[in-house]
Amino acid sequence: MFLSIFAASNQSTMLKPAVSPEKAVSLIQSGDHIYIQAAAAAPVHLVQALTKRHTELRDVQVYHMHTEGPADYALPQYAESFQVNAFFIGGNIRQAIQSGYSQYIPVFLSEIPLMFRRNILPIDVALIQVSPPDHHGFCSLGVSVEACHAAIEKARLVIAQVNKKMPRSHGDGLVHVSRFDAYCEVDEFLPAHDLGTPDEIETRIGQHVASLVEDGATLQMGIGGIPNAALLFLGNHKNLGIHTEMFSDGILPLVEKGVINGLNKKIHPGKIVSTFAMGTQKLYDFIHDNPQVAMLDVQYVNDTAVIRRNPKVTAINSAIEIDITGQVCADSIGYKMYSGVGGQMDFIRGASLSEGGRPIIALPSQTLKGVSKIVPALKEGAGVVTTRAHVHHVVTEFGVVDLYGKNLKHRAHALINIAHPDHREMLTEQAWNRFGR
Repeated sequence: MFLSIFAASNQSTMLKPAVSPEKAVSLIQSGDHIYIQAAAAAPVHLVQALTKRHTELRDVQVYHMHTEGPADYALPQYAESFQVNAFFIGGNIRQAIQSGYSQYIPVFLSEIPLMFRRNILPIDVALIQVSPPDHHGFCSLGVSVEACHAAIEKARLVIAQVNKKMPRSHGDGLVHVSRFDAYCEVDEFLPAHDLGTPDEIETRIGQHVASLVEDGATLQMGIGGIPNAALLFLGNHKNLGIHTEMFSDGILPLVEKGVINGLNKKIHPGKIVSTFAMGTQKLYDFIHDNPQVAMLDVQYVNDTAVIRRNPKVTAINSAIEIDITGQVCADSIGYKMYSGVGGQMDFIRGASLSEGGRPIIALPSQTLKGVSKIVPALKEGAGVVTTRAHVHHVVTEFGVVDLYGKNLKHRAHALINIAHPDHREMLTEQAWNRFGR
């Protein structure tokens, strides 16, 4: 675990006077490399003020993971001012990436901080959103520590958006006010996401996923209908733990029932360990000043050597498509980049090395347009995020298969059995042509 970003003991705990967002970002110069805090913690007012400086700035390199809020700096008319490099692609920059105005950097989530700390990607400025300082002068990164912790360590300038409604989280996300070169103040709720009720297909997949979860397991899951559905079917389990890169509201009923208590975890027993969170205001209220929640540096949280030390790590991840040999594409649709590598491989590998662990790829059998997600071969241009050698359990609404230890022919037949019935004949013919009857 990484140390919080403490100031020297003789530093003042008093904040400098707040300034406008425009004044705060006036410190940024042409050619600077900027990191923007991720997800629901993205400092929207600072980002918008930065974008307004497009006429005077040139060749500013912008780095971030998925961020909530507008990303107008990625618009084509600002390409000479801001060059966007995304570690994970959110909806606000997807069109810019696919059109070539912005770029994607393929990287495991666990290694983004290493790129900063080793100066492979030098960071000049960290744009962050934090809670107000406590009486010792420490602010909290709140719901998003991720790679922001490393960016603050390396940045020449730290520019903060201090938000009264940012939860104070426990863990690695403490930043002393003396580290701020400028800051603005806001008082507004964080972006909220209500996942709603899973649909029929998500519910069936969730039931199958839940059947693979044993009592005492340590869970990793993302956000979305399938992880949310799986959590709905874990109410009768016992002593589950959480060690995940992110979490949402789906865990809250299980925490309230005592199902999630972390008693069997070897690393941070009793703690919900994560690196960022996104959900409703109820989730953010749960995180606030809650010693049960530890928001830690992603270099640590997603470290395979750390993940594997917990028992029965059950990693639930998704895919855009999977071929009949088990190759998983999770970041692109053919040549079009869609999301990113993220932490899938960190946790798939960590779970497979955990005692009793179960790495799971869960996906609907076909798209909403009726295109099979189990395919003879990945689309031209598609990237392999999880290799066929790493894949174990695959789940669709039609069941569960375990590919681990199976040869290519047996893998193909197993996957065909959980493909949508409309596509099984085609897949079977392709498998016969490739591997024989």
